[in-house]
Amino acid sequence: MRERVSASWVGGLIWAGLVVSVVLGVVSPEPPSRIDLPLIAHVSGMVAGYGAAVMLLLMARTPLIEHAIGADRLARWHAVTGPMIIILVLTHALTALAGWASVRGIGLGDALIEILGWPGLLAATAGTAMLVLVGAVTMRWIRRRLSYEQWHLLHLLCYLGVGLGFTHQLAGPALAGNRALQICWSLLYTYTYAMLIRYRVYQPLHQMWRHRLRVEEVIHETADVVSVVISGEHLDELRAQPGQFFRWRFMSPTMWRSAFPFSLSAPPTTDRLRITVKACGTGSRTLHNLAPGTRVLAEGPYGAMTSRQRRRPKVLLIAGGVGISPLRTLFETLDLPGRDLTLIYRAPTEADLVLRAEIDEIARRKGAQVIYLVGPSTDPRNQLNLRTLRDYAGALRDLDIYLCASPRMSASIRETLVRGGFPRRQLHEERFAF
Repeated sequence: MRERVSASWVGGLIWAGLVVSVVLGVVSPEPPSRIDLPLIAHVSGMVAGYGAAVMLLLMARTPLIEHAIGADRLARWHAVTGPMIIILVLTHALTALAGWASVRGIGLGDALIEILGWPGLLAATAGTAMLVLVGAVTMRWIRRRLSYEQWHLLHLLCYLGVGLGFTHQLAGPALAGNRALQICWSLLYTYTYAMLIRYRVYQPLHQMWRHRLRVEEVIHETADVVSVVISGEHLDELRAQPGQFFRWRFMSPTMWRSAFPFSLSAPPTTDRLRITVKACGTGSRTLHNLAPGTRVLAEGPYGAMTSRQRRRPKVLLIAGGVGISPLRTLFETLDLPGRDLTLIYRAPTEADLVLRAEIDEIARRKGAQVIYLVGPSTDPRNQLNLRTLRDYAGALRDLDIYLCASPRMSASIRETLVRGGFPRRQLHEERFAF
């Protein structure tokens, strides 16, 4: 089943549900004779309710969806869907309020006091306020002033805000009195919250108990990069693949509140996992001082940047800085003749070439090609464009390209490839951002 799930399959299912929601909003309680405030309120309310459930489901970290589509793409879908849903919720609230005020011939304030007494309206109003607050903190100029932990804590209000609106949805004109539709709508929300509890709460706690993950060793690779070796039990049950990542929560007094998305930097074994981390901020810098024996709570594995995505006869891996982590595991494990495998590793200085000794050993053993591009990006010898990529790896049509680098470098290479006609389905990457 997992192999048959794709972004187009999931997207098609979402669009089909959207069409049904629109139809329900239009025809209930009876087909409209004209476009007016009640019609806009009905349609926007149904679409907002459906979209809210989809928004949460996309971020429930369900393995079947996440492994096939990729965490970064799901996050982008979520980022687009979230603001649209908040706009629809506000549209529903304002048009419903204005419509009721018009019907009753009273002011908006008096209409608001009346409708707050309806079933579920007070809770739905509180939920709307929470969603608006979350929408506000996701605006770029506000988000830049928040730490990841603050942003994440506020974002959790989405779950409560959406849940508070559920009763009002069942009492709405599209569902009220229709037992079959109410059951279907309830099942949608029940499934969504069940997946959230299953994979966002139960799964990490179960894995912590089952696998007994602990920090075994912290290895200083460079002045600002460390590798953290994590030991545990029954790790083969995780079915982690090279190229995937976990969200790591180190259970020390100063770090347990934060979950860090880091890729595996070595192929997983039955009793060890390894990540390699650069000190880019306060959180990642504290990892350099982890004490051996620290308990670890790991959510995952996640991500679709694995060998399963490969469709072409050759592979080009492009890494920038510490982005080498997932690509180093793929470089070692991809089942390809050495002549069909190329790794390009870009770094500002020789000292920034993390795990170079391991990479050179893998290249020697497999007969694969490694190209180090060291120095300023303005140096013509370090430019990565269509011509240089062809020179390094051959015809682009024969390649699957795996990319992991800084946001700026990744965006530049992505834009170069897409503008040059490189098929987007042959470019595989995972982007971590909030």
